[in-house]
Amino acid sequence: MTPVSEAPMTPVGEAATAPVLSVRDLRVRFGDREAVGGVSFDLEPGRALGVVGESGSGKSSLALALSRLHTGADVTGEVRVDGTDVLAASDAELRRLRGGRIAMVFQDPLSSLDPYLRVGDQIAEVYRVHTGATRRAAAAKAVEVLDRVGIPDASRRARAHPHEFSGGMVQRALIAMALALEPRVLVADEPTTALDVTVQARLLTLLDELREETGMALLLVSHDFGVVAETADDILVMRAGKTVEHGPVETVLRTPSAAYTRELLEAVPRLDTPRPAVVTSRTPPPEQADSPQESLLRISGLRREFRLGPPLRRRVVPAVDGVSLEVAPGEVLGVVGESGSGKTTLARLIVRLLAPSAGTIEFAGRDVTRLPARELRPLRRDLQMVFQDPLASLNPRRTVGDSIADPLRVLGEPDAERRARDLMDRVGLDPDRYGAYPHEFSGGQRQRVGIARALAPDPRLLVCDEPVTSLDVSTQAQILALLAELRAERDLALLFVSHDLAVVRQVSDRVAVMRAGRVVTLGDVDTVYDQPEDPYTRALLAAVPKLAALTPAT
Repeated sequence: MTPVSEAPMTPVGEAATAPVLSVRDLRVRFGDREAVGGVSFDLEPGRALGVVGESGSGKSSLALALSRLHTGADVTGEVRVDGTDVLAASDAELRRLRGGRIAMVFQDPLSSLDPYLRVGDQIAEVYRVHTGATRRAAAAKAVEVLDRVGIPDASRRARAHPHEFSGGMVQRALIAMALALEPRVLVADEPTTALDVTVQARLLTLLDELREETGMALLLVSHDFGVVAETADDILVMRAGKTVEHGPVETVLRTPSAAYTRELLEAVPRLDTPRPAVVTSRTPPPEQADSPQESLLRISGLRREFRLGPPLRRRVVPAVDGVSLEVAPGEVLGVVGESGSGKTTLARLIVRLLAPSAGTIEFAGRDVTRLPARELRPLRRDLQMVFQDPLASLNPRRTVGDSIADPLRVLGEPDAERRARDLMDRVGLDPDRYGAYPHEFSGGQRQRVGIARALAPDPRLLVCDEPVTSLDVSTQAQILALLAELRAERDLALLFVSHDLAVVRQVSDRVAVMRAGRVVTLGDVDTVYDQPEDPYTRALLAAVPKLAALTPAT
């Protein structure tokens, strides 16, 4: 494929503006592997460039190189931020540059905050170091930016630790930290990955406002074409470290010149497309379609409370508040809702990683609500979970192959390594990387490792907590197709937790919408999406980035 011209583009009718970020022939090499291979572009003040491509295409390597944050890499070319040559800057110049003139929001939110320090203190410290502000002023700034990115009760939550935040709230806190210094360039690596659609819409509006008010430029790395379509002025499509296509977002998305771009667009899940039919061995014939099926999972009146606050003023907060659901063999039940609605807590209760405060959990006809740990072990083979944060759920000292093979070894599988390699191939990973470690993989690749590990024991129910959140659209489509195949072959049931409403529509038979720990809507997925009766459900669907601009011209 021949990339389109990468000359700086000036919008029609506007005078040329000096770029605040200028990149020329940027190359990032790790040993004999070139992660970024000669990328060039300019970014003017107030404008946004979206960078898209598959996992491993070099997007994150490009983003890190802009602030010279790579370790163990050979970085060449030219990167200028507000006139400063980043690659030639001294350590003192880099310290002044980072945060003040160019700030970055990282892809993995949980690993970017100190677990021992309060969230507000961490934001305040960054602000004090760069501005010399007083402690009181820095603390006030931390609350201000937390409130601006949509953290509820910001003054109280500023005193919380990272583990007390949901995944989406941690991501918002990192964005608040980056915005506190009002940088000239904000580099955001998948900033909305962990956010629900309403918070995502609020954040994207905030970024647009900041660009308009302050002239901040935005480089947005994302696999979400809807987000890029609504936010970016220009788009750069990467593959294998190189530029495949670069131009105005509407031109590239409506009339892509590269076959690779067209393939990516075809893989984007559509909110307005009914789900494809999936036939399993338990799918009843048409004349029995309305007959009841036995439940594999049945939860009734499930409740989980947490006690928050200092010892003498603790409050009881119900994260899951009286939820009742059933999942039949081979069925997919989607669970959606805003960050903090109780989705992840519900998932952890079902696999008994958390004990319920009240209610019952029945699995395969057995009450497992209060089984002791020793009696839960046989249950683990049939009931597996894919976690939201792939890096935190993998042992950094174990190879990815061993992480997949370990559950098989526990079950006495005589050829665990061969099975693990087969699973790696099935989820789109190179089996020859069996001996590699988690840090050697991209975020999307690590999620595929987690999915392979969960599939290893051949479970009957897979509880998936944001299983494709960090995946690019083509890999996402591959994983969803794999889950559909396994469902058809093995009657695999799924409880599919996600904030991506388009993905949930594509994979689910029924959908449960959660708000403040309760289920506010439960029904057939097409009925709920096409004829939502609940106002909250309608608001969620209305907040999804519109994909009309992604329909290529015919």
